[in-house]
Amino acid sequence: MSIRLPSRRDRGSADGCRGPVRVDRRTKNLTKRLRPGDVAVIDHQDIDRVSAEALVACRPAAVVNAAASISGRYPNLGPEILVAAGVPLLDRAGPDVMALKEGTPVRLTEGRLLAGDEEVGDGRLLDRDAVQEAMTRARAGLSAEIEAFAENTMDYLRKERELLFDGVGVPQIDTDLDGRHVLIVVRGYHYKEDLEILRPYIREFKPVLIGVDGGADALIEARHTPHLIVGDMDSVSDGALRCGAEIVVHAYRDGNAPGLERVRSLGVDPVVFPATGTSEDVAMLLADDKGATLIVAVGTHATLVEFLDKGRSGMASTFLTRLRVGGKLVDAKGVSRLYRTRISSFSILLMLVVGVFALGAAMWSTDGGRAILEVMAAWLDDLVAAVAGVFT
Repeated sequence: MSIRLPSRRDRGSADGCRGPVRVDRRTKNLTKRLRPGDVAVIDHQDIDRVSAEALVACRPAAVVNAAASISGRYPNLGPEILVAAGVPLLDRAGPDVMALKEGTPVRLTEGRLLAGDEEVGDGRLLDRDAVQEAMTRARAGLSAEIEAFAENTMDYLRKERELLFDGVGVPQIDTDLDGRHVLIVVRGYHYKEDLEILRPYIREFKPVLIGVDGGADALIEARHTPHLIVGDMDSVSDGALRCGAEIVVHAYRDGNAPGLERVRSLGVDPVVFPATGTSEDVAMLLADDKGATLIVAVGTHATLVEFLDKGRSGMASTFLTRLRVGGKLVDAKGVSRLYRTRISSFSILLMLVVGVFALGAAMWSTDGGRAILEVMAAWLDDLVAAVAGVFT
C-alpha cells in the first residue's frame, strides 16, 4: 500500500535552511559523521524511530529523504519524531540528491533543494498535519503486514527448526554463561535511559554483558566493559572490538560473514555463528543455549511496530526467538521496576549506630575528645531536666 502525502508545504520554519550536506544511504552510518547545522541526505523508506532519534540527537539543519518517509506499509514513528523536534523533513526528494558531493552547501526553499542556483531535489516538506494524515492511512494497512508476518514466521520456522528446538549449530564460546544473569544491549529504543536505570543491578549481580553490534559501544559509553560482542560487525567501532571482549560474528546460513575479515584484520580471532534472523536474536539464542538463568534485554524490539521497524526479514526470527527463550527473558524496564537494592532500612540504621559508637569511642580515647563528650553529656542532662520540668 503506497500513500500519496498531501502536497501542502510547511514554508515557515524550513524555508532558508542551509548547510553542508552529508550523504549516506544508511542512516546509522550517516549519524556517525553528521554535525549540528549539516543537512542530512538519506535514502530511507519508512524512517524508523531509532534512526529518527539518532538524527535529532545530531541537530541537523534539515533532513532530505530521497525515498518515502512514510510509505504506508505501517505507521512508522520516525517522521513524527523529526517534525516534533522541529527538524525540517523534505520527503521524496528523488534519487538525484544521493549524487550530491559530500560537503556541498545547499539550502531549502519552497520544497526544493538548491545547490547554488541549481535545483537538485524537489519534494514535500512534511508538517504535523501531513504526518498525522499519512499515519492514519498507514494504520489501516496493518492487516496486510500481519499476514506477511505469519507467512514469514512459518518460513523461518522451516529454515531454523533444529536451531530453535535443539540448539543445533550454536558454537562453543570461552565466556562462561552457565547459571549467570546475562544483559544483552542493543542500540535501540531508550537504551541510554535503561542502562542508567540498571546501574545498581549491574553493580550488584555482575551479569555477563553482551553488546550487539553498536550495543558494545553503548556499554563502553556507559562505563561498562562488554564480555561478549555479537553481530555482523557493521556498526561497532574498532575500539570496542579491541576492548578484550570475546567476538561472535553473525554469519549468513551459507557461512558467508561480511564482518569476519574486518575483525581478523584487527588481530582478533572471532567465533562464527551462522544463523538466519537478526543479531539480537542470535545473542539471545547463544545465552539461552549456554545456560544463562536470566536474560535482561536493553534496546531490543518487543511491539508489533518495533518488529516492523526492523523490516519484514527480521520480524519472524525476533518473535520466535522470544518464544524459544521463554520465561528467561525480561525487558530492562521490568527489571528496574521489580529490582530493589538488597540493603534494608534496618541495615542502614545499624550502620549509623555502629558509626556513631565508633566515633564516640575514638573521641573518648583522647583528652580533648573526652572533654567534648562530657560537655555534651552535661548539656543533654540539662535538656532532659528542662523537658521533665515542663510535664511536672
